[in-house]
Amino acid sequence: MANIKSQKKRNLTNAKRAERNKAVKSELKTRVKTAVNAADTEQADEALRMAVKRLDMAAAKGVIHKNQAARRKSRLMKKLNAAD
Repeated sequence: MANIKSQKKRNLTNAKRAERNKAVKSELKTRVKTAVNAADTEQADEALRMAVKRLDMAAAKGVIHKNQAARRKSRLMKKLNAAD
């Protein structure tokens, strides 16, 4: 642990951020998995829409990089189109 006051504050801030990011990343995985599992059901469109929305929001907030969000959306679309 650092002795410098600003570094102590920085450590606390980083811990808060990491916890928030962990929750967002976990939700991303859940949404994508739900969309893939709901591929041939009535809820497929809604699940896909929510997964894409959460990926875009995470990229906008800086939790994941925008290129990573685009890559994940692309892979999700490929999986869903292959399932049809």
